[in-house]
Amino acid sequence: MVMPSAAYSSKAQVLFGPKDLRLIPRELSEPLSDEVQIAVRSTTLCGSDVHYYTNFANGDIIVREPLSQGHEAAGEIVSLGSEVEKSGDLKIGDRVAIEAGIPCGECEICDDGRYNLCDDVRFRSSAGTLQERINHPEKWCHLLPETISYDEGALLELLSVAVHAVRKARLSSRSSCLILGAGAVGLLVAAVVRTVGCCDIVRADIEGNRLEFAKKHGFVSETSTIFARRGSEPEEKFQIAREVAVESCVQTAIYSTRAGGNVVLVGMGSPVQTLPMSVVGNREVDLLGVWRYANTYSEAMKIMQASEDLSAGIPDIRKLITHRFKGLETVPDAFGLAAKTSDADGNLVIKVVINN
Repeated sequence: MVMPSAAYSSKAQVLFGPKDLRLIPRELSEPLSDEVQIAVRSTTLCGSDVHYYTNFANGDIIVREPLSQGHEAAGEIVSLGSEVEKSGDLKIGDRVAIEAGIPCGECEICDDGRYNLCDDVRFRSSAGTLQERINHPEKWCHLLPETISYDEGALLELLSVAVHAVRKARLSSRSSCLILGAGAVGLLVAAVVRTVGCCDIVRADIEGNRLEFAKKHGFVSETSTIFARRGSEPEEKFQIAREVAVESCVQTAIYSTRAGGNVVLVGMGSPVQTLPMSVVGNREVDLLGVWRYANTYSEAMKIMQASEDLSAGIPDIRKLITHRFKGLETVPDAFGLAAKTSDADGNLVIKVVINN
């Protein structure tokens, strides 16, 4: 067991520019009174992490200083702040999942329970979890049961996004569901949709191998492969990219939704889009935005545990982790793989995890 210490030199992978990762030491102070110090054991790479790694930007968000990435993580508590030690709620050696957003807890929107929308939220994507240790508020650490591993605990962050999205969709066992996109988020949305008893789940994507994975492992009942147009000249390719970058998916979703149904927008899409608003109005289709998650970790843990029981009717979420890397020094290789859909042997890449 690691005893508390006043300060610790923690190694961190820091991004200084596009694909410019450097493993450097950072002095980590002792945790504040309401914090715990966590030795990070598992971090799964997110699509936003890959965007920052590749472009030093994510959509309209431009990085202006070096950052340490990673926010889907779990780890072991190695030191306690004074108030945490008094409360006894968490102790050294406890295994926790890290909820990455830290809201102010004082504004009206936090009081309403929608703390994911807090204007002053601090999200652990710049001082991230690709470090040996981090300090994090006790309130936003979730104790893991013995049945959930560190890798699975890291997946709870993305699973929480899916839980939040499905809650907003207001589905029932009589609902049918079309999921456009067969990445990790779409797979987890399908898994959560299963928990509400919805059996008719269709998934569409341009990647046939991802659709095969989804159907083989019970995430969906049917799939549809979308054949993308290919341009020959740079300008033509650019125009096609503009046309298909999310906007066409939202248009398809609107036309596919029954009257009175819901279209839930999960993730960051094109900032400005042309949509068939007359169809939205005439058929009373609700467009619902999703921004991260709130009050989801308890439910996400239950779903994670239930997914291990084949009789529960929920697909095995653990299968999303397809590749593992050991140690912070392997992070550049992990990012290189996470940016691809298949590895060198042709195996599908879904989620890449880094273990410390």
